[in-house]
Amino acid sequence: MATTNTLETLMNERDVARVTGLSVASVRRWRLLRQGPKYLKIGAAVRYHAEDIAAWLESRPTGGGSEVQ
Repeated sequence: MATTNTLETLMNERDVARVTGLSVASVRRWRLLRQGPKYLKIGAAVRYHAEDIAAWLESRPTGGGSEVQ
């Protein structure tokens, strides 16, 4: 069932913190400031789709300046 597979792939705050290498507090701060990835509220629980985390990470600015030619 597609719904079951979707629910099995949802990530919690700890999962997102582990993937990004940051703290759970940072993930919560992003949500509070509406700067982080899209999330779902299921009752009191906050969950994230892995695809939304990947898309959000891809949208983040990168450093490094210009390319060497």
